[in-house]
Amino acid sequence: QVRLVEYGGGLVHTGGSLRLSCAASGNSERVNFMGWYRQAPGKERELVASISIGGDSAGSSYADSVKGRFTISRDNARTLVYLQMDSLKPEDTANYYCKMSEGPWYPRDYWGQGTLVAVST
Repeated sequence: QVRLVEYGGGLVHTGGSLRLSCAASGNSERVNFMGWYRQAPGKERELVASISIGGDSAGSSYADSVKGRFTISRDNARTLVYLQMDSLKPEDTANYYCKMSEGPWYPRDYWGQGTLVAVST
């Protein structure tokens, strides 16, 4: 069982930066995917950035809307994942959620409670 807690949301002006953190408690040794999602009011939740660990698909990926502005990183112990957000825009305003997935055998997803990022004009 893995429990996730996000930190670092807040209010920032356009062009500003924020760094989100997600800490995992419990046994995260089998985590092979870490991702940040966001959900704006009235919209579906979307994948913003992710890191795959091990296997042919290992590496990070980003939504086109955040490429060059956001950077995802993690610690080697698979207990922390970060999202550095630079050059923020009002359209980045959303609740941001951390997700970690175990696999490939007995796959299971874990979600954090979310943290609000608000970007003002």
